[in-house]
Amino acid sequence: MSAPLTTPIDAPMATRRLPARTFWARALRHRSFVLGGSLSLLVLASALLSLVWTPWSPYEIDIASKLRPPSAAHWLGTDSFGRDIVSLLLAGARSTILVGVIAVGIGLSFGVTLGLLASARRGWTEEIIMRFSDFTFAFPAVLSAIMLAAVFGPGMVTSIVAIGIFQIPTLTRLTRGSANAIWAREFVLAARAAGKGAFRITIEHVLPNILSILIVQVTIQFALAILAEAALSYLGLGTQPPQPSWGRMLNDAQTLLFQSPMLAVYPGAAIAIAVLGLNLLGDGLRDLLDPRLARER
Repeated sequence: MSAPLTTPIDAPMATRRLPARTFWARALRHRSFVLGGSLSLLVLASALLSLVWTPWSPYEIDIASKLRPPSAAHWLGTDSFGRDIVSLLLAGARSTILVGVIAVGIGLSFGVTLGLLASARRGWTEEIIMRFSDFTFAFPAVLSAIMLAAVFGPGMVTSIVAIGIFQIPTLTRLTRGSANAIWAREFVLAARAAGKGAFRITIEHVLPNILSILIVQVTIQFALAILAEAALSYLGLGTQPPQPSWGRMLNDAQTLLFQSPMLAVYPGAAIAIAVLGLNLLGDGLRDLLDPRLARER
């Protein structure tokens, strides 16, 4: 008589229970996430370091030391005002992150709230909110900053408000579309049948299920906010002197491109590293937080 076949139930517990791969275990093997996270942490560490230390004061002007090449005293040289380039880059990272965090926070707070409200209420409420989003799309960050600067003057607050307003419609549309898909799911219908109200369902069921989508989108919006802040500072509508800014550094370097081209390369590289890091981080989070993609890896 042949030996009986071993069924999954007859198999030892150790062979039937596969070790679970935690999020961080998978994340550390994801090249896009690791590279993007490393670049983003580098920018964040630079900003935090500038709070307590810079090689030289980023506000101190020394005309006698202007346009000096890299040396032991000034690692990347000095600009046309004699300021240390490394110190300006470190302090500029602080300004960029501050503007990005507050602007994205404004867009996230209003965008997610309006998107969830539109999805939960439907009808005229949804129509009004979506038409408001369409109207806001007609005012990009630069145009909003020009209008705000005409009334309140240019500055960091102007760029924060302008970029924050531009973030709202994107996050509103994303939240509303993602929430609508959750409202059609069976567990939400069961919650409604159990007598739960729209607000409770939104907080307990809808928002937790779209949180991963919002986290990924926030990294993308943060990268766009960094680009917008640099553009506004370059145009003179954002961060004002003497506060260092990568966009302001590009503006100061444009008249010296043939005499000292590296003055434009350094802040441009800093912007590129920050944006690339956030985009790679967003791609990695998308792969890690999407259950379908996670099973394929």
